[in-house]
Amino acid sequence: MSRSATPNPVASSSSWSAFLKSIASFNGDLSSLTAPPFILSATSLTEFSSYWCEHPPFFAAPAAESDPEKRALLVLKWFLSTLKQQYASRSEKYGNEKKPLNPFLGELFLGKWEDEAGVTELISEQVSHHPPATAYSITNIPTGTHLEGYNAQKATFSRTINVKQIGHAILTVPFPDKTLPAEKYLITLPSLHIEGLIYGAPFVELNSSSFITSSSGYTSKISYSGKGWLSGEKNSVTAVLYHEDNERDVLYNAVGVWTKSFSFYKGPAKNNSSSTLVETYDAASSPGTKLTVAPLEEQHPLESRRAWSKVAAAVAKGDMDAVGLEKGKIEQAQRDMRAKERSEDRVWERIYFTAQDGPDEILTELAPRVGLGVDGDADKTGGLWRFDWEKEAKVKKAGKPSEEEVLAIERDLLGQ
Repeated sequence: MSRSATPNPVASSSSWSAFLKSIASFNGDLSSLTAPPFILSATSLTEFSSYWCEHPPFFAAPAAESDPEKRALLVLKWFLSTLKQQYASRSEKYGNEKKPLNPFLGELFLGKWEDEAGVTELISEQVSHHPPATAYSITNIPTGTHLEGYNAQKATFSRTINVKQIGHAILTVPFPDKTLPAEKYLITLPSLHIEGLIYGAPFVELNSSSFITSSSGYTSKISYSGKGWLSGEKNSVTAVLYHEDNERDVLYNAVGVWTKSFSFYKGPAKNNSSSTLVETYDAASSPGTKLTVAPLEEQHPLESRRAWSKVAAAVAKGDMDAVGLEKGKIEQAQRDMRAKERSEDRVWERIYFTAQDGPDEILTELAPRVGLGVDGDADKTGGLWRFDWEKEAKVKKAGKPSEEEVLAIERDLLGQ
């Protein structure tokens, strides 16, 4: 008989305590530790790429501004607006954070947003499994604004789960005057840790700093902090925008709580007042645009929601035996496929992304400003991944896989 959808509270407490003991005594990267089914989410990590763009009008707005300084401020506003979606939208009550499903190599998540910004397309692909890394491409069609990047996580335990995000993103923003070359923005990723573990009610808290630096010379430094033992507020964020020629000359600053609201001011924080206030953004009351994905039966068999549909259904029912069974089928099929590839001396061909050979022009120019290696930490993410427009064109030209191809993929890659 399958375990109940409403487990006994004592049993749940006992299971949670056992899980905490297991991670506390585990040496190495926690991402390699198999999570017990009862803390699993029904959502794959490939879907998390969509959190970059739940406000497409903010994403596209810099392309309508010709002044580089104001463009940089709009990029900062867009980035800060993504934080609530990326790190808190799954646990609004700050106690519901679940471990997402680890994507398999080649897993896809495709979708689009349609609103006043026009059509914005998302392509997310699991480009590496050992080490695990997800790459993504987001394009606002009317303006040509494009975000691409990849990330991995390294998790360790020291009083709590600490997660270092590895990778970066590159935002390309065309000028309204198309005769000018588009600006490039290099974006680094914040570190985070999980609070509330001891109470069995985990939630994400950001820490340290991240950066956005542009080819026009403007840089934003975003600093994160949380509630300490004696002072501080949960999910606090501050940011400063300056030009690389004079870091001390703060052009704009932002202050607030990334899950609630934050304000932008002209000049340094010491001068913040109603007269220097530029804008206040209320994250809590700014619902994003709904992402549209194809119905399951129309999705490619490697798309997340179709591939994991049986696991997701079992999670929804609380049938932990079925979760383990269906999840195990996919994982075993993937192990078999990797073994077959090794025996045939070949590797999995990524569908939309390509690992770049040689130095990257954007990283060479911008990475030293923000403490990122010019190799983009490629050794920790299975490669320096870039969106391949030629591959995308081939996918579109090829169209949907045939029924025979679908059955072969479901059999060989998904164990179904």
